[in-house]
Amino acid sequence: IDFKGVNMVINYDLPTSAVEYIHRIGRTGRAGHTGKAVTFFTEDDKPLLRSIANVIQRAGCPVPDYIKHFPKLQSKQKKKLIKKPLTRESICTTPQCFLKKAKRKMKTTKENTNEKKKVKEDKNGSKLQTVSKS
Repeated sequence: IDFKGVNMVINYDLPTSAVEYIHRIGRTGRAGHTGKAVTFFTEDDKPLLRSIANVIQRAGCPVPDYIKHFPKLQSKQKKKLIKKPLTRESICTTPQCFLKKAKRKMKTTKENTNEKKKVKEDKNGSKLQTVSKS
């Protein structure tokens, strides 16, 4: 798929290989245009960083020295990571104040529903009586 006008790619998950990295960032800089790519990584991603850093360096972009000195990933580890990528906790982008407000609203709605359940119609359907908790 070719998306026109993409000038920045943000990788929230580090790609498992240099080829996948190139494919992802290739969405920017099409047809001679320039683009930027930002990639977030964690301590667990360190083994994957060196191969991606080599690709970045060969393209003429700066790479921090500390990344260049990470140990090389063994082929056995690489195969394992490609078959089963790292699992991560889900990321929530909703601000906490909205989550709290929704939780309060949900609680109020639940209480109102419970109140309605307490009230039952009698056999005739004309009188209402409150059912007591036991």
